[in-house]
Amino acid sequence: MRRLVLWVLAVAGAVVSVVPFYWMIVAATHDGSELFDSPPPFLPGGDLMANLRGLEESVHFARVMATSVWTALVYTALSGLVSAMCGYGLAKYRFRGRGLLLGVVLATMMIPFQVLLVPLFQMMASIGWVDTYQSIIIPFLANSFGIFLMRQAFLDFPDELLESGRLDGAGDLRIFYRIVLPCVRPQLGALVIFTFMSQWNAFIWPLLMLNSEERYTVPVALNHLIGLSHVDYAGLMLGAFLATLPLMLVFLVFQRQFVSGLLGGAVKA
Repeated sequence: MRRLVLWVLAVAGAVVSVVPFYWMIVAATHDGSELFDSPPPFLPGGDLMANLRGLEESVHFARVMATSVWTALVYTALSGLVSAMCGYGLAKYRFRGRGLLLGVVLATMMIPFQVLLVPLFQMMASIGWVDTYQSIIIPFLANSFGIFLMRQAFLDFPDELLESGRLDGAGDLRIFYRIVLPCVRPQLGALVIFTFMSQWNAFIWPLLMLNSEERYTVPVALNHLIGLSHVDYAGLMLGAFLATLPLMLVFLVFQRQFVSGLLGGAVKA
């Protein structure tokens, strides 16, 4: 009976999680006026291609998707590298003020992002980075969560292997790239998912920094489908569905590393 109750709860939770996603797919295949019928449609319709053409005409969605994929990949690669190098330095190098520096990194996680908007915008404007790709990528490369996650992963790495590499004549960079990084792939996979999702779903900062339509990311472009007197609900649903596909692909590729990375980082204090 206990197992039956757990199965019922698991199935109910799965249904609650899947129904909104299913409704998004159904709404993407209907005309916007049909979504407010009573009762609303529960089966896919035949307006998918029409909605896709309308979405492309409204916000040039193919270009927007390409821009979002490019910025998210660049940010993920650079932020992962910065987080790994910082975490490695905090875990394996002994220097004065290391504990204080780690405390400062962790303290930045408690600062609300809204507090940083005005000074960051003034900084970007002073160096002429408004309406540029680097303005939405570079300011957030040093991710405090990523640094802490990688530090926890490197704490488990045996120092004897580092000493063996140095005795064989390998430099610090070679040891880091050839010996250390391959051993923390689970944590790197978890970090890749987190950083890709954070950049892909970023809205407030790209909305403030990007003024040209050809540089819009997916969240900013979809926001322009919401007008003062008209909202393209079908286009919004179709755009939201297409925007989830890269996230699903990234998670499917790195899901094993994601689970292993979270478990590995949770057992080391």
